[in-house]
Amino acid sequence: MVALNRVLARERCTQCARWISRLGDGESWVVLVVALAVLQGPLGARCALHLIAVGAAGLTLYLLIKRRACRPRPYVRLQGLRLCAPPLDEFSFPSGHTLHAVAFAIVVSAYFPALGLVLVLFAVLTGVVRVVLGLHYPSDVLAGVAVGGAVAALSLAFMPPL
Repeated sequence: MVALNRVLARERCTQCARWISRLGDGESWVVLVVALAVLQGPLGARCALHLIAVGAAGLTLYLLIKRRACRPRPYVRLQGLRLCAPPLDEFSFPSGHTLHAVAFAIVVSAYFPALGLVLVLFAVLTGVVRVVLGLHYPSDVLAGVAVGGAVAALSLAFMPPL
């Protein structure tokens, strides 16, 4: 983790990682939901509603797990690790950014495969930069992948695209 964190020694790398991380904040997902609903007709509206349900379920599980785990962020525990972006809270497990990126990528892929591919790539980048920025351990990201993937898979089983 410290070696990955040192990749950001260059300011341009740090800025790029921060930008990717920032795109994973909730506001960007709201923009995606609204854009799908407005620009993609009835299928986009169905996908948008699906994403709202998945987002709510993911957020609920994320908060339940995070409040129980109370795992300090890596920059607090690991010497030589530099914090490169402000944390949203004090605990790291699981990565909510990764959880939502994975869940949304899977659901959108079921409706719009080309857009889903872009979101899958974004989900991978999100997980990597959250570790590189010193905000999460790799296990936090893997937990986010697992929870986000499970929420998306269950939601698609109950609400498949038409």
